Order: sequence, then C-alpha cells, then structure tokens
Amino acid sequence: MEETDREAVATAVQRVAGMLQRPDQLDKVEQYRRREARKKASVEARLKAAIQSQLDGVRTGLSQLHNALNDVKDIQRSLIDVNKDWRQSINTIENLKDVKDAVVQHSQLAAAVENLKNIFSVPEIVRETQDLTEQGELLQAHRKLMDLECSRDDLMYEQYRMDSKNTHDMNLIHVYFGDMQKLSEELAKQLWMVVQRSLVTVRRDPTLLVSVVRIIEREEKIDRRMLDRKKQTGFIPPGRPKKWKEKMFNILDRTVTTRIEGTQADTRESDKMWLVRHLEIIRKYVLDDLLVAKNLMVQCFPPHYDIFKKLLSMYHQALSTRMQDLASEDLEANEIVSLLTWVLNTYKSTEMMGNSELAPEVDVNSLNPLISQNVIDQLLSKYMSTLTSNIIGWLRKALETDKKDWIKETEPEADQDGYYQTTLAAIVFQMFEQNLQVAAQISEDLKTKVLLLCLQQMNSFLTRYKEEAQLYKEEHLKNRQHPQCYVQYMIAVINNCQTFKESIISLKRKYLKNEMEEGMSSSHANMDVILDTIAKEGCSSLLDEVFMDLEPHLNELMTKKWLTGSNAVDTICVTVEDYFNDFAKIKKPYKKKMTVEAHRRVVVEYIKAIMLKRISFKNGEERKEGAERMIKEADQFRFLFKKLAAGSGEHTEGLCDIIVAIAEVIKLTDPSLLYLEVSTLVSKYPDIRDDHITALLTVRGDASRDMKQTIIETLDQGSSQPNPNYVPIFKEITVPTLSVPKLLK
Repeated sequence: MEETDREAVATAVQRVAGMLQRPDQLDKVEQYRRREARKKASVEARLKAAIQSQLDGVRTGLSQLHNALNDVKDIQRSLIDVNKDWRQSINTIENLKDVKDAVVQHSQLAAAVENLKNIFSVPEIVRETQDLTEQGELLQAHRKLMDLECSRDDLMYEQYRMDSKNTHDMNLIHVYFGDMQKLSEELAKQLWMVVQRSLVTVRRDPTLLVSVVRIIEREEKIDRRMLDRKKQTGFIPPGRPKKWKEKMFNILDRTVTTRIEGTQADTRESDKMWLVRHLEIIRKYVLDDLLVAKNLMVQCFPPHYDIFKKLLSMYHQALSTRMQDLASEDLEANEIVSLLTWVLNTYKSTEMMGNSELAPEVDVNSLNPLISQNVIDQLLSKYMSTLTSNIIGWLRKALETDKKDWIKETEPEADQDGYYQTTLAAIVFQMFEQNLQVAAQISEDLKTKVLLLCLQQMNSFLTRYKEEAQLYKEEHLKNRQHPQCYVQYMIAVINNCQTFKESIISLKRKYLKNEMEEGMSSSHANMDVILDTIAKEGCSSLLDEVFMDLEPHLNELMTKKWLTGSNAVDTICVTVEDYFNDFAKIKKPYKKKMTVEAHRRVVVEYIKAIMLKRISFKNGEERKEGAERMIKEADQFRFLFKKLAAGSGEHTEGLCDIIVAIAEVIKLTDPSLLYLEVSTLVSKYPDIRDDHITALLTVRGDASRDMKQTIIETLDQGSSQPNPNYVPIFKEITVPTLSVPKLLK
C-alpha cells in the first residue's frame, strides 16, 4: 500500500508540475482544484458501483449453488427409489413375453390385411403387367411391377422380423410371387433392346428412351433404399440390388464394340482395299454416333449420367481394341500404311474427333493413343522390312521388263526433246514417289527412312543395271544383226543415266531436309559414279559398233590402193556422220564426250595405220603425194568433227594436227633436215616413242638404218618441254614387230 501511495503522490506531483509551468497559471489553482475534485468524485462513484455489482453477482451465485445442491440430493433419492422399483419388476417383464409375441404377430397380420387385396390380385396384376410390357407401355408396366415387388418385400420383411430362420415361409412367399421375377426379366429385355438401339431410338422416338431412363432411375432409388435397410435390419429382398444402371452402361459398351467390329464387310481375298473401306466406315459411324450422342442423347439422360463422356470413352476403348486386333494381323505393307495413317492422323483430324461440331466436349489433345508406341514401332519395322522386299522385287521386275524392250524390233520412244528413252526411270521413280507420299502421311521420320531405303536400293539396282547393259553388249557382239535396234536402245540406256541423275536430285530436294543431305553426299556420289560408268561404257560400245563397220576401210589406209586413189576416208566420214545422226538422240552431257572420243579414236586409228608400215614410199613423188593426201584427209576429219561438235563448245582440231605433223615429216624432200623435222614432232608430242619414229622413217622409205639409229640416239639425248594442255595419244599406239617367219622370209 505504501508503494502504491508513493506512486500516486509522484503521479500527482508530476501532474501538478505540468499544470503550473507559467506564473500566470497560479491564478487558476482554485479552478484546477475544483476540476480535480470533480474527477475524483466521479471515479469513486464508478468504483462503488462496480464493487456493488460484483457483490450482487456473488450473492446470486451462492444462492443458485445452494439450490443445485438440494436438487442433486432429491435426484439421488429418486434414483434410489427407481432402482428399488426396477429390481422388483424384473419378474413381471419376463411374464410379458407372450404379450410381446402377440404384438409382433398383430403387426404381421396388420401388414397381411393391408396387402391382402394385392396378394389376392397378384395373378391379375401379373397378366396386366405382361400385356403392358408387350404393348410397349413400359412406364405403366414398371409401375405395376413396383407394386407387386413392394407387396412381396413387405411380407418377406415382416416374416424376417418374426422369424428370420423360417425359410419355409420365406420360400412360400417367394414361390407365390415367382411370376413377378419373370416379369422383371421380360421388362429388362425390353429396356436393353431400347438401350441397344438408343442411337436410332433417340432420333425416331426420344420419349421411349426417356421412359427407359426413368425406369432405371426408379430402380436405382429402390436399390439404394433396400441397401440402407439391409444395413439397419440385415434384410434385403431377393434380386436386389438389380444394378440396372450398371447393366445399361455394360450393354451400351457391348453395343459400341459390336458396332465397331461389325463394320468389316470385306476380306483381303474379296477386296484388296478391305482395310481402307473398313477404316472409312468406322470413321463415318463413330463421327455420326458421337454427334447424335452430343446433340440428342444428352437431353434424354440426367446430367449426372454424363452420357456423352461415357460414350466417348466407350468408343475410344472399342477403337483401341479394334486397332490392336488389326495390328496383330499379318498385314501387308499398304495395309500397315493405311492403319498407321488412320491411327496417327485421321483419328484426331477434323474428319473425326477434331470435328468442330464435337468441340469443346472432345479435346483431341487429351485423347490417349489408340495403340501403344511399341506396337507402332513393330508395325513400322515390319513395314520397312516388307517395303524393302517389295522395292527389290519391283526394281527387278522393272529391269526385266526394260530388258525385254531392248530386243524389240521397233525403236524406243523419244521424250519431248527427241532423245531416246525407255520407261525404266519413270517407272522406278514413280514407285519411289508413291511410297514417299504414303510415308509422308504417317510421319516425317518414316518419310526420311523410306527415302534412305529407296536411295540405298537404287545404288544396288544401278550395279545390276550396269551388269545387264554389259551383257546386252556382249550378246550383240555374238551376232551383230541382233537385236535389230541395238544402237537405239543403247542410246536409251545412256540417256536413262542422265534421267536417273536428275530424278535422284529432284527426289532428294523434294523429300529430304537440308541438314540430312550432307550425310548422304557419299551415297549420291557413288550413284553418280556408277551412272557415269554405265554411260561411258554405253558410249564406248556404240563407238565400238562404229569402228567395227569402219574396220575394212581403216585397213585400206596407208596401202598401195590408198595411194592410188582409194575413197576409204570418204567412206569413213560418211559412216561416222551416219552413225552420229543416230547419236544425236543422246543427251548433251554424254553426246559431247562421245564426239570428242570418236574424234580421238579416228585419229588414233589413222596413226595406227601409219605405224603398221603397210606402205613404204619409193621416191619423193610418192612421199609428196601421200603426205598431201594425209593432209587432205586430216582436213576432212577436222571438218567432219567440227560439224558434229557444233554447239558443244569443244575444240578438238589439235588432234588432226598430229596427222598433219606426221605428213610434214613424210613430205620433207631434203633428208638432211629430217632430224630437225622429227625433233619438232617429238617436241610437240613428247609421248612419241623410238619405235614410232622408226616406223615413221620406214614409211618414208629413204632413211637408212644408220640414219634411223643416229636420229633416235640424238633425240634421246635431248630434252623436250611438253605442252601442259597436250593429252597423250601415242601411248595407245603400238608398233608391230616382225615375227621370226617374216624375218626368215
């Protein structure tokens, strides 16, 4: 208390100090005193009121506690009295058991009396219910069936309450109402027939479907009520729960499955397009059914049935099962493509599940795959394996067909530019194109794999093509009269090589991504090499054909007959020109090379004729005449090949210059200058050998053995500076040596 007083005094001092801070405030001391007195009186009044209120509450509480104590004592005395009375009445309760049984029996009899009318009218109600069911009045029939079931269930429940172990009476009731179970089954059959045809019924008679749904809903409510009573009493009527809602969805599920499976109208034996037709019918049926379900069926079912989503799930599952079954069959390559295209593309496209009329209820992104990735991989693997075998077979067949064309007696067809060709390239690349277009429908990855496969098989095919072209040439050489159009078809083979090149480039540009091309450059280069080899060998075989015809005329060169006025070179030029009229049907890249090669071979054969030493000029007059003839014939060759090479940009006049240079050596009249002329020849054509010089001097006819030896030895000591643009030609020319019999002769 002392401490409290000290705190109060300190607070008061502080408060007074706050009031009396200026001298003028001293005049207001009395005013401050009165104000503080009023505040003190007010606080004291509030304290007194609060204390008084608390005292009143304590007084009231004590009074109530006293009353409660008295009440507890009274209750205790009453409980003692009740306990005494209960102990005295135990025997009396046991004596009332008969009364209890009588009450139960009365209750059962009351129920029997209440249902007596229904019990006696059961046969009549059964007949009426059966008639209504047959007439299609399903709601009314179900109402009467419910009344019968209610009467039976009440009787059985009362019997169960009275004596649950009395199976005899239970069976008696069950047998009496036995026809009712048949009615229930008959009505259920009618309901399931409507459910099976619900997609048709909802368009023709939606009220019938609504009636069926109402009946099922009634049965669901009764099932729930009976299950609740079973929890309380342990009794449930026979046949409950019926679970008609669950059965309805099971029947819808089976109906959907049957509808999907039943769309296959054909087999592979009856129709090669059976799978395409089957998948198209499925697509149409599923889309139509889902549109009907969304627009009409949802109006006939309660919202909590969620009928559209359940049907969507059923169709998806049925389709998945069907696709799995189809995938497990021994499908051909085109059938695998049809199946995968449908599963991966068509199913989620706007033609089916992605249809705008099904949105937003159907979200294609949330649909699970119809078949697993593992199955897809297996199908793709099988497809690639089958396709590989097919492509090999197709290429073999195409080549065999092309080979048959090679022996025809009619010329091959020409393209729009007039170049000979066969249908081989078109057939091969049309086949590749078709397979790539099909693969592109499935996936980009498969398209790339198919392209790689096509190019790989193309590589092997070109090797066989090369071998067959070689065999074609060899067979022709056995009998040059057969086949009649050998030249024309060999030209077509050469042109096919260019067509193959262009088609390969076009195929890669169209179906191959840029980043993939680098990895295939080596394969492409290899095919180009094979095609160039085929074309080169084809051109060579055609030139062989030309020179076989020229052989008799080439043999006349540099002979006595030639010197006295043979027209061998004229015939050679005419023959070459005639052949090249046919060779005009060769495409430019190869025709250009062929013209150059023909020019080179003519010059080589001419020089070979010189080196064969068929003639040795006797005097200067013959040498002059022979040399001038050689120069004239070189000009004829130059003119001919300039004409044949017109527009090609090739300049090969230098080849004929070799003949002119040799003619100048032969034409020389002063033997003392022979070394100088020969050395000039060697400097221009450094690949010329000693035996060539010896043969050339032998043809001149005026060089002694010592002169030949001196010229050769002198030339061997010198060095020549070859022209960097010069293409060696003498290395192909061999000089025959005299055999032993000739030497003896």
